[in-house]
Amino acid sequence: QVQLVESGGGLVQPGGSLRLSCAASRSIDSINVMGWYRQAPGKQRESVALIATDGSTSYVDSVKGRFTISRENAKNTWYLQMNSLKPEDPAVYYCNAGILLLGRWTNYWGQGTQVTVSS
Repeated sequence: QVQLVESGGGLVQPGGSLRLSCAASRSIDSINVMGWYRQAPGKQRESVALIATDGSTSYVDSVKGRFTISRENAKNTWYLQMNSLKPEDPAVYYCNAGILLLGRWTNYWGQGTQVTVSS
């Protein structure tokens, strides 16, 4: 199992920046895909950014060029750098760890961190 703890959410003005962190309880070397998801009130949870073990990344179109996902294996942590935040970005952001073992995916979630964008 993997426990995930997010941090870094908060209130920021439009155009501002935040960096979210997701700390894992064990080495992230064995995590196949690390990601960030978000869920706004009344909406479904959506994938925001993913990073695989080979370093490849993917982003939802609405955040491309503004958000960057990265990882720091030595700290068992991955990040979401969010720049140029817009009024449509507020949500609870969740980190996710996807592990493929014996042909079966298992997903682990953090508790979520609130991001608010307001002037």
